[in-house]
Amino acid sequence: MNSGFFSPTLIFSIRLTAVSCGTALLLFLALGLPAALWFSRSRSLCARAAAFFITLPLVFPPIALGYMLLLLLGRGGPLGSAEHYLGLRLVFSQGAVILSAFVAGLPLFVRPAQAAFQEPGIIKLEEASRVLGCGPVKTFFLVTMPLARRSIFSGLLLAVARASGEVGITMMLGGNIAGRTNTLSLEIFNCVSRGDFDEATSLCLLLASVSMAIYFVLDRLQKES
Repeated sequence: MNSGFFSPTLIFSIRLTAVSCGTALLLFLALGLPAALWFSRSRSLCARAAAFFITLPLVFPPIALGYMLLLLLGRGGPLGSAEHYLGLRLVFSQGAVILSAFVAGLPLFVRPAQAAFQEPGIIKLEEASRVLGCGPVKTFFLVTMPLARRSIFSGLLLAVARASGEVGITMMLGGNIAGRTNTLSLEIFNCVSRGDFDEATSLCLLLASVSMAIYFVLDRLQKES
């Protein structure tokens, strides 16, 4: 392997990718689970609109979605001006990288979790739990979550895998700044751009090994279910 693999720039990109994926995973659980449960139980217009926007990264080009987020969060955007007054800056920061990873992976977590929550068997057992006197929160953690755990875990793996390979949104929102917002996937792009193909190949092999590990875990979960 090329000794350049251990350069500070590459070590930074690997560390930033790990941090962004780990933070995105926590956000998937904190925000994605309630959203999936809401979509599975509500047919309101608000729920459908929220589901549409969450699913958008699956059907809309990432580079175009990143541009839309840049317009929204940039200095001239409606949310960017509020950040200016609060003394905050999201665009071209590591926060933007984390946001990009979260946005890209969220639909791959929400959709499987929503499908699991809509299973007729789970809904019937939830109703039985409520009849027996359990509240909605207790029912969710003692009945719904254990029954849907495989789908939730599979969705988490897919979402984190997607987050780790995100390029388009991250490039537009984070800027691909060396030593600041260059993730592992963006560093592969940078290596190819400057003609360092050995280094790009090494990084691709690293990502491929992670992808294979995720595939084997997903395959095992599918066989168990």
